[in-house]
Amino acid sequence: QVQLVESGGGLVQAGGSLRLSCTPSGLTFSSYAMGWYRQAPGKQRELVATISSGGSTYYADSMKGRSTISRDNAKNTVFLQMNNLKLEDTAVYYCAQYTTRVVMGSPSRWGQGTQVTVSS
Repeated sequence: QVQLVESGGGLVQAGGSLRLSCTPSGLTFSSYAMGWYRQAPGKQRELVATISSGGSTYYADSMKGRSTISRDNAKNTVFLQMNNLKLEDTAVYYCAQYTTRVVMGSPSRWGQGTQVTVSS
């Protein structure tokens, strides 16, 4: 059974930083592109960033310049470093796994989500 387990969410003041982690189990992590999405209350889930199996990255406009996605294939972990957090970054953040080495189509698996709350 493949599981994506996120950690690192929490409460942070505006302007602060958080690093999210996601450790998939039950798959060959290095073979798949990964991504981070988020869903704010009352809004649709949106893409934050993706990373291919080879390390190529893509950032959506919402957090471009304030976030960095990375992966450590030896540790089977994908990270999302978020800096200069704003109130509007408050959301549940989801780790996602694609079925290909590069991002194609929609993710096939999702984590359970981790809450990020930014306070003023």
